[in-house]
Amino acid sequence: MSVSIEGEQGFAGRRNFLLGFFAVLGIVLLVRAFWLQGLHQEFYAEQGDVRQIRTLPIAAHRGTMLDRNHEPLAVSSPIQSIWSDPRILLQHSEQFELLGYILQIDPGRLRERVQSAADNGKGFVYLRRHVPPRIAAALQKARERQQIKGVSVQREYGRYYPSAEITAHLLGFTDIDGNGQEGLEMTFNDWLDSRAGSRRVVTDLLGEAIEDIELISEPDQGGDLVLSIDKRIQYLAYRELQQAVIQNGAVSGSVVVLDARSGEVLAMVNHPSYNPNQFSQRGDAAAMRNRAVTDVLEPGSTIKPFTIAAALELGILQSDDVIDTSPGRFNVGKYVVRDFTDYGTLSLTDILKKSSNIGASKIALQMDRTQLWNVFDRLGFGRPSVMEFPGAVAGSMPHASSWSVVRQATVSYGYGISTTVLHLAQAYAAIASDGLMPEISFQRLDGEPETQRVFSAAVARQVRGMMESVVASGTGKKAAIPGYTVAGKTGTTHISEGGSYADDRYISQFAGMSPATDPDMIAIVVINEPRGRYFGGEVAAPVFARIVAGALRIRNIKPDVHRAENGATNKVLSQ
Repeated sequence: MSVSIEGEQGFAGRRNFLLGFFAVLGIVLLVRAFWLQGLHQEFYAEQGDVRQIRTLPIAAHRGTMLDRNHEPLAVSSPIQSIWSDPRILLQHSEQFELLGYILQIDPGRLRERVQSAADNGKGFVYLRRHVPPRIAAALQKARERQQIKGVSVQREYGRYYPSAEITAHLLGFTDIDGNGQEGLEMTFNDWLDSRAGSRRVVTDLLGEAIEDIELISEPDQGGDLVLSIDKRIQYLAYRELQQAVIQNGAVSGSVVVLDARSGEVLAMVNHPSYNPNQFSQRGDAAAMRNRAVTDVLEPGSTIKPFTIAAALELGILQSDDVIDTSPGRFNVGKYVVRDFTDYGTLSLTDILKKSSNIGASKIALQMDRTQLWNVFDRLGFGRPSVMEFPGAVAGSMPHASSWSVVRQATVSYGYGISTTVLHLAQAYAAIASDGLMPEISFQRLDGEPETQRVFSAAVARQVRGMMESVVASGTGKKAAIPGYTVAGKTGTTHISEGGSYADDRYISQFAGMSPATDPDMIAIVVINEPRGRYFGGEVAAPVFARIVAGALRIRNIKPDVHRAENGATNKVLSQ
């Protein structure tokens, strides 16, 4: 009986102890809960938000660049970037070897970058941006297998150029943040540029966004831009130029094609080129040079039509005047101007057909040097283009006050003056467009172009007719296009080096327009340092013919040979 009473007393004691223990534990928990949620609620809520709430960017795409027919030339494509909360990633430091292998980054450098971000209190750090699809896929597999934790994928936009090297010099490229670095990407950066938005999200313990809280700012998409370029003509020009440079063993080449009336650039290409989609190719300075706007050259005989036009415009000569070029040598001070042979007495048309340096010099010397300079100045030689293009240069044309009689003579046939391929094309528009020189435009124009009158319409047509003879029966025969009249001028210049001219290094040029009776387009072809053949009529003229023939068909320009053969047109052009 006594044993039973003692057992009940022991049980009651243990029960009371346990009840008392749980009562004290409950009181401790209540006090702790009051401590956390009452006295320090704001602090711990803030700490929870720091660990779980993130502000993430919302990607915005850069504006698309389109050709004149709305074909895409530069687009922004969705691409993945890899990021992490550095504090979370450092809790899984054993991952750095595998993560570095997948992202193709040295694990030690990756750890240093993450540690630096954590030390600076950052909750967001890019591990690698704009990763190729194969790397994104490999990372995704590792995440699914729980081999990689605390790493997230974010969508951004990367710039892509469908035509690659064909439009590289024209369009340029952007950096990884989408800012224009070269070409039209840089020129029109303010218009094309976008601004990312931002959102606040809740993340899990691994840093993955699991819930949107609020939209902080909307993304601002970039504006689209319609260019003057015709993608088909651009491709045609690049193909023919590339082939010509390779076949002639040349160092480089450039082609510019303009709308003769509006000054719109239909194509601008250079070779060698580079692929702007490959970051590794963006360091080749020689391939990246847009030689059509950054390199100057002496225009040589392609300047002669302007010398004759100046004399006609000033009334110093008439279209039926003749110049005696015998005996093939002409002394100007201590300098001797030479022709290829003794051409005897030449008409103005024959001076262009034969490309007589003596004829051009004698015409120039009949003018006051300031008169000739004024005409060339109106054509824009030596002046920067109104159109801003990265790296574009102005060329050189000293003021007439510094001209000697020798300089006055040599300028008339393209020595002692320098220009770019693009600017030479603009100057030729003054002849193609009946004396009105338009401003250069890389955007498609919907209204009338801005123009400046350089020559009267009558003078421009007379000179155009003379240039047509250059192609019909002169030095530019290989520029002829079946079914179309062509007006043009060949040019072959020695390359200047060390203050003199190299005997065996040349620049081959052809400048022309078609149809000659009512020009639709102008094309300038320049081939630098061809091997073997080097005359402009042999090297550059055939390239012109192939490019312009294709471009005329692309633009649906009707053949005009029947108009040139009916007598009336020929009579007007030969006045």
